[in-house]
Amino acid sequence: AHAAAVAVAQSPGKAYNPLFLYGGVGVGKTHLMQAIAFSILNKNPKAKIIYCMGEEFTNEIVNAIREKTTKEFKQRYRSTKLLLVDDIQFIAGKTAVQEEFFHTFNAIWRVGGQIVLTSDRKPEEISKLEDRLKSRFEGGLTIDIQAPDFELRSAILLIKAQQKGLKLPMDVAQLIASNITS
Repeated sequence: AHAAAVAVAQSPGKAYNPLFLYGGVGVGKTHLMQAIAFSILNKNPKAKIIYCMGEEFTNEIVNAIREKTTKEFKQRYRSTKLLLVDDIQFIAGKTAVQEEFFHTFNAIWRVGGQIVLTSDRKPEEISKLEDRLKSRFEGGLTIDIQAPDFELRSAILLIKAQQKGLKLPMDVAQLIASNITS
């Protein structure tokens, strides 16, 4: 997941488009997504980026329909170079929202813009998500992010200690890793 996020940040619209990250709560999906945006903004502070939650996208399109401002909504979303939507599963079952997201996705993708999505499950498992959206979401790279196991937690502790110039004995790293799961 980290390597894919770095590749997307270095070559948005070219590497893994869309990038679809899924997994349980607290595994770092949002952090990776936001790191991509920050990396791109570091290189190009004027880059047009939109980050929103699936619920926000839904609320914005509903309000745009109600207030008859869909033209402005479409112009704002479809002109971005990087669209990041957290918890995309929230749009499932909402016909008008899925319709608009489908066209927004296509408009951004067609001109080489990058799309990054997160969900609590893989696209094929999101019930009431239109097949055409499932197809789009699976068209790039889909990554399952799992909580780190004991060995990875131990390795992370040792790497972080080394980065900070601390000497952390292996048995201490393993003791901490066996008592911390997140």
